[in-house]
Amino acid sequence: MKVKNGIRYEKNGWTFISISGGAKERGYAHGLLLKSELKEIFKMLDFDLMDSYGYSRAFFSEVVSELYTPQIKANYPELYEEMEGIANGSGQSINDIILWNCFVSIDSFVGSLPSLIKNNTKLNEKYGELFSDESGSSSGHGEGGGGGQRQGQNDRCTGFIAVGSYTKDGKIVCGHNSFDNFIDGQYMNVMIDINPSTWVKSKKGARILMQSCPGWIHSGTDFYVTSSGFICTETTIGGFNKFALKDPICCRIRQAMQYGTTLEECAELLMINNGGDYANSWLIGDIHNNKIMRIELGMNYVNVEIKTDGYFIGYNAPEDPQIRNLECSNTGYSDIRRHQGARRVRLTQFMEEYKGKLDIVLAQEILADHYDVYLNKINPCSRTCCGHYELDDRAFMSDPSRPKPYQPRGALDGVVCDTTLAKRMSLIGRWGSSCGMPFNKTDFCKQHIQWREQEPYLKDRPSQPWTEFTTGALPPNPRVINPRVIKPGALYLRDLSSVARTKKHKLYKNYKNKHGKTKRHFR
Repeated sequence: MKVKNGIRYEKNGWTFISISGGAKERGYAHGLLLKSELKEIFKMLDFDLMDSYGYSRAFFSEVVSELYTPQIKANYPELYEEMEGIANGSGQSINDIILWNCFVSIDSFVGSLPSLIKNNTKLNEKYGELFSDESGSSSGHGEGGGGGQRQGQNDRCTGFIAVGSYTKDGKIVCGHNSFDNFIDGQYMNVMIDINPSTWVKSKKGARILMQSCPGWIHSGTDFYVTSSGFICTETTIGGFNKFALKDPICCRIRQAMQYGTTLEECAELLMINNGGDYANSWLIGDIHNNKIMRIELGMNYVNVEIKTDGYFIGYNAPEDPQIRNLECSNTGYSDIRRHQGARRVRLTQFMEEYKGKLDIVLAQEILADHYDVYLNKINPCSRTCCGHYELDDRAFMSDPSRPKPYQPRGALDGVVCDTTLAKRMSLIGRWGSSCGMPFNKTDFCKQHIQWREQEPYLKDRPSQPWTEFTTGALPPNPRVINPRVIKPGALYLRDLSSVARTKKHKLYKNYKNKHGKTKRHFR
């Protein structure tokens, strides 16, 4: 499919679009190319937002737009214009497009709704009575696990990035998969090539290839490759519970990817007017200087580390003790019954076992791993790198606010990249699950009838191969990589439980503070 300023094609479960031009022009092409998907998404949100939080989509659309539009217009006018273009091209309202772009931030601010609405004259006049009996920055909406308000931010994703002596060629290797509720995460099967022609402060900005959702100006999952030479991904910080109404993460990360030219600039752009929404551990690689960076982006505490030799892993808990203890609750950092602690162990084992060998093939295998370090056996479940909550009875669940037994949730994808791929603006992705295990909504809902109200909104995900995507026009045959399927319970990688945990690497010397410590906290 081809329209002015855009093209679209489908391959192996993915939808690829390439958009170009000014903000409104490329946004309009985006909305037009994904119009049918956006119509479907907003029907899903009518159900999902009410089911998860008890408030309608109309409520969230008005509230989110009222809270965030002033900052977006003032600080990110280009991105606001792009969202306007998406709205016009798709026939959706600008308020709904802003809501959908800020969807990842809802868990962060929903507990603060009473104070946010009270402090906004327009919203207080209309909705103040709904919250007249509530005060403070925490409310008990939702039972947790189904998308409602939890004890802190929801947690999702597995990620890693390595360089130097840890990789086969000494250059950067990065991998990531997205743990999410199937009902909304199933739309994260879009690869978007953004080729901007808008100039901001005498800079056009980088071209971006990213995994995303229909209607999003940011990745959200997150995985980016940019013409500035960055590979970027993240994993959320589970249990994060601080929030202030500032610039939304959807704009801050897009600005960093489009206009950042160094790792330090990317960090600064993420930290500017940061309110703690959708707090993440960001993993970014600079292919031109062969450096990798982790930004543990809390609200009052931010830990930045840069390495030229080593690795960073992402497992939904912060390494930084101040973020972990002062801005989070129940992180699961050392609890191998939980998916955070279990993957912290497993990913460390992989990094050490495969030191000097890491490449794209091993990155795919790590993301597809089903070894459970708590039970010491192959057991695809919430604790494995390829997360399968839909198969997990949660018999060892230590936090009742977290996802429920057999919840339709887990790894929906796998994406890998290295320096060689990034130089040609390419990445390799697998849709459906990292291991290739299929999901059939009818069979699942018949077996687990407690989730059958979601069946009209769920989609089947058949097994798919790894497939390479690159920027530009429609290629004749996108390259298929390693099309084998991993069956449930298959011994995909051997038991690495005996591998010792790695010692902490020293941080990049430029980030030592005045006391000589190897961490820098930004307040």
